[in-house]
Amino acid sequence: MYVHYAETGRINWAQNFAHHIDPKHKQEWSELWRPRGHGLILRSIKVDFKFPMAWPDRISVYHKLRSAPTVSTDSFTLDVLILSEKHQRPAARCVEDIVVYDYRKGVKSPLRDFMVDKFRETFTMQEEARQRNAARIEHLLQRVEWLEKESWDKIGAVEDMGTAQR
Repeated sequence: MYVHYAETGRINWAQNFAHHIDPKHKQEWSELWRPRGHGLILRSIKVDFKFPMAWPDRISVYHKLRSAPTVSTDSFTLDVLILSEKHQRPAARCVEDIVVYDYRKGVKSPLRDFMVDKFRETFTMQEEARQRNAARIEHLLQRVEWLEKESWDKIGAVEDMGTAQR
């Protein structure tokens, strides 16, 4: 079930490039799922199950490029998060190893130029978001530490653990 969610999510992820991110190359993106020219083939998938989901539940599937592609890249890795909407936590994490395949020649091939460009932009945006969020987390941790020190981490402070006797 989780593998199916990840694969369906990956196709939707690529279709998002075709329809919203790079409509100039819509046809080329759309053909990646057909065995005609260049295509993307799932070489392997690893799934780490976090908990069993049960109906009724809704899911969200998120894909993230693991590294920035180059012009010679003929495969890439996607990190996948399958999120249970009902429980608001990960139901599974996956790692997908994707190969670029030229069906006409019957061999692996490098990413096409338009794909390299858009994947690089996407990876850059991912990294910028990661850095921004890491800074926000660091700021929150500093604020919590400051609040703890100001409120109860003082010399002579006694923590009230509560008691049933008065």
